[in-house]
Amino acid sequence: MIRAYKFLMRPTLGQQGALTEMLRDHCSLYNGALQERRDAYRHVSKTSIKYAQQSAQLKEIRAFDPERHGRWSFSSQQATLRRLDKAFQAFFRRIKSGDTPGYPRFRGVNWFDTVDFPKDGDGCRWDSTPHDPVTRVRLQGVGHVKVNQHRPVVGNVKTVSVRREGRRWYVVLTAEQIRPEPLPATGSVVGIDMGIANFLADSGGGFVPNPRHGRWATAQLEAAQQALSRFPRVRRDRRTGNHRRAVQKVADLHRKVRRQRLDHAHKTALDLVREHDVIAHEDLKIRNMVKAPAPKPDPEQLGTFLPNGARAKTGLNRSISDAGWGVFLTVLHAKAESAGRDVIAVDPRNTSRTCPECGHVSAENRPTQEKFHCASCGHSTHADTVGALNVLRAGLVRRDAALA
Repeated sequence: MIRAYKFLMRPTLGQQGALTEMLRDHCSLYNGALQERRDAYRHVSKTSIKYAQQSAQLKEIRAFDPERHGRWSFSSQQATLRRLDKAFQAFFRRIKSGDTPGYPRFRGVNWFDTVDFPKDGDGCRWDSTPHDPVTRVRLQGVGHVKVNQHRPVVGNVKTVSVRREGRRWYVVLTAEQIRPEPLPATGSVVGIDMGIANFLADSGGGFVPNPRHGRWATAQLEAAQQALSRFPRVRRDRRTGNHRRAVQKVADLHRKVRRQRLDHAHKTALDLVREHDVIAHEDLKIRNMVKAPAPKPDPEQLGTFLPNGARAKTGLNRSISDAGWGVFLTVLHAKAESAGRDVIAVDPRNTSRTCPECGHVSAENRPTQEKFHCASCGHSTHADTVGALNVLRAGLVRRDAALA
């Protein structure tokens, strides 16, 4: 199995400059390859250029510009061209499936923040100074960069990536390792119902409160964004010191909220994996849930629109995004795989409207957001607990059907 590790790097000032130049040159290579593909297709011949053709040109590019492109790893430049090729493959795949295509776009220097090294030892070397107690990663053209390795890396390192996040630099490793020993069986099964008032409710009647990290940071973000809005929109190299600090303030606040959500997701998922052998959850289509409502044209007045609940839907979408369901479910599946637990996704339709006692399904069973009262048998409890119970039952049915 493949596992990823992310560590903070502590480059010197000179190494920071070299890392920035590396990103700049790879961004230039990406944009140049994209321009070549565009120009070739716009030609009368409608020529289609593939990755193999562009990769074959790298030797000439490196020889022509040894001070820039020639100083970086050949394999990392090939990975950048593969990155562009994957973008085009996704573009054509969306066209065939009828989705919105999204043609690959040129990347600005500020938006190109990752360089991949496909193989450890080819242009990079993890733990390049094993004799030194301080861990370092060697990058071609940059040197040996200190790494804050806060946990051991298990398995053989396969790939290395360098990523910039604001003013910080990270190294991301992927390691191939044998499947770990599963956790001891507990004999417990659980269903969970994701929510906003509570982050989740389980089938045993327990609740995990919603931390609402984004809402608590709203006041600070508004103040920081108002301060940033006072500066004119200019290129990065023309920003004043105060402008750069205002930009960094907003980025730091968003980064803090993202880390808080990720930390909460890891802790909540770890508790579930340790306590239960089977975890069932709703198969939520979060991207569809946060779509803006379609406008309603007024048939009586041309050019005007009827109320469509956009304001309320915007608040709901913000709360869903703040909860971070997608991040949590991704973390839950990864931890469950390592622990040997089963995670089952079930259809979420009518899970909070179906009575767990008599099976009666009706919208009237849920008179309020929190209350469930069956119109048929009179069973009454918390609506989220009912949803978790129905999710668990559907998950066990799916598990039994798969085992049969």
